[in-house]
Amino acid sequence: MVFEEKTVESKRIYEGRIVNLRCDSVINVSGNISKREIVEHPGGVALAVFTNEKKFVLEKQYRKAAGKVMIEVPAGKAEPGEDPRVTAERELKEETGYAAGRMQKLCAMYASPGYCDEVLHVYLCTQLTPGVTEFDESEAIDLYEYSAEEILALISSGEIEDAKTIAAFFLAKQRLEQEGLL
Repeated sequence: MVFEEKTVESKRIYEGRIVNLRCDSVINVSGNISKREIVEHPGGVALAVFTNEKKFVLEKQYRKAAGKVMIEVPAGKAEPGEDPRVTAERELKEETGYAAGRMQKLCAMYASPGYCDEVLHVYLCTQLTPGVTEFDESEAIDLYEYSAEEILALISSGEIEDAKTIAAFFLAKQRLEQEGLL
């Protein structure tokens, strides 16, 4: 049985630079009032960047929330109301220096819908033209290129733990195999 909760009150608790937090009072399936804490996020992109040499471009960077260096696909936050493709083109240039001759949207997915409204748009970027990175002043990112086999091994060994990276990789791998490029 699917039950859609009805919001009876919504209160903004925190407004930040990247996220906001609100607390909603809802009527739950039993007819009682429950609280739902919701992280509001403008959404973003995750980029499966595939080089002409059949390698995927991944990043290593420290993530404070995880408390460690993570291996991830290039990704970034959208500006409010920004078209996801515009976000993807900007983040690709900023974080890898590349421009994509072909950019295919693979999916849109909720990052963690139990408490966050963030939607990530996943793109496959191919036919790359190199350029110069334009990292944000607060970013410290190292770029690496990996074969599909190497990424599978990194996922299997637990070295890649980021969900958007795992999803983007498998979606891209499937599409590249369908097109005979991998």
